[in-house]
Amino acid sequence: MSGLIVFIVALTGSLLVFEEEIDAFINPEFYKVSTIGTEKMPVDLYVNAIRKQYAITELDRIQTYENPQRSIIISGTDAQKNDQIFSVDPYTGKVLATIPEKSRFFSIVLDLHRHLILGEAGKFITGCSCLIFVFMLLSGLILWWPKKIKNLKQRLTVKWSASFKRVNWDFHSTFGFYTFIILLIISLTGLTWSFKWFESGMYLLADGTAEKPSAKVENPTKIDPKLDKTFFYQNLFSKTDSIYRYKGDTQIRIPSDTINSIMVIKLNLEKSIPNISSMAYFDKYTGKILKIKPYESFSNGDKVRRLIYPIHTGSIYGYPTKILAFLVCLFAITLPITGLLIWYRKQ
Repeated sequence: MSGLIVFIVALTGSLLVFEEEIDAFINPEFYKVSTIGTEKMPVDLYVNAIRKQYAITELDRIQTYENPQRSIIISGTDAQKNDQIFSVDPYTGKVLATIPEKSRFFSIVLDLHRHLILGEAGKFITGCSCLIFVFMLLSGLILWWPKKIKNLKQRLTVKWSASFKRVNWDFHSTFGFYTFIILLIISLTGLTWSFKWFESGMYLLADGTAEKPSAKVENPTKIDPKLDKTFFYQNLFSKTDSIYRYKGDTQIRIPSDTINSIMVIKLNLEKSIPNISSMAYFDKYTGKILKIKPYESFSNGDKVRRLIYPIHTGSIYGYPTKILAFLVCLFAITLPITGLLIWYRKQ
């Protein structure tokens, strides 16, 4: 059973490695504008237009990009409680495309990858299967290891001219050895999303405490004072840019409750390693700045945690590591099949 789960997770994982590239090819309108204008419109103008036209009752996120060709991505919830994603031309304010978040192809692929589309139960199943896979990798290495050093060369090559049984065994064990480290890293980092204890253990090793630092700041204003908010969100972007002057993509995250403040995250594109971001927190109603949290102030645990995603997806060093992760995932798809054939023939 765990082999089937590994097959599904590896297959979906290979797709997710190139999620942005594939999605941009299938849905170019979600990623690029047809014409680069001279000046971008204030965000609030098209945010308010979308609210009215599509009956958006609750904004969730507003994502802007440093690349002048990129569209603005806005997500929110409509009156029917459906989460919607909008792609907007920042120069004209025109909505280029819209799709329910649950209907997006890669939302389904991600849900299948992490939860098998079974919610929390699926999350537990994939986590347990991942743990079993880690054990199989370690035990497989022990089984592969030659008893005599003179047999090492034989273990490092596939004898393609041999019988199917021998080729199947060699393919499984030899390429399993070559991909061992990468598969182990991908599997271990994947456990972060399945088990709270694994993430807590990571913080314990990095910070000396299993307690994860809170990523939220309480909002001091509990009731909307109905102030003028003509350029409310645009001012948040401007204030964040004045604090963090590096080039980067910026995302506004708007809480649905009155307790938490607005969090603005600015990704630093000047860094060679991805996912290096700094944060700023603003009052949800007044736009007053409450707290700044530059990346340098993050705990060691938080810094490690932010590296988990690019390591897991292979994006840590761009296309070279993405291609490597993709090829390793493709090989991982074959492991349950070749392993089943080895087991069946032994019976």
